[in-house]
Amino acid sequence: MSMDELHKEFVFKTSRSGGAGGQNVNKVSTKVELLFAVQQSAFLSDRKKEIILSKLSNRISNDGVLHLQCDETRSQLQNKEIVIKRFFNILQEALKPVKKRRPTKPSRSSVRKRLDSKKKHGQKKDSRRFNPDKN
Repeated sequence: MSMDELHKEFVFKTSRSGGAGGQNVNKVSTKVELLFAVQQSAFLSDRKKEIILSKLSNRISNDGVLHLQCDETRSQLQNKEIVIKRFFNILQEALKPVKKRRPTKPSRSSVRKRLDSKKKHGQKKDSRRFNPDKN
């Protein structure tokens, strides 16, 4: 999957962003929103779409649109670049294969240490107990 192919499927929306910027904020639309319809993508396989929809379900709307936005800078172009980078990072993380957990056994010495410490702790508590026969 090349970046150029996916760029064709992006839909960008711009709007005025709040925050610092003086009069510029009131005149220029610097906030950039990236919309990506996962289900309609021609460049992603069905398996990849499935993975993305399940792993990024909290970021995807009911109509299957991945929505990202950026209003960090006063420049629309920089915000657009940031949101595109963010999109590819999120996509890359979602498509990373999950490592299977290999169950391991505790070593004999670690089991012995744990049991010894439990025994010591029990003896310590035993020694605190009131026993009328000993006194």
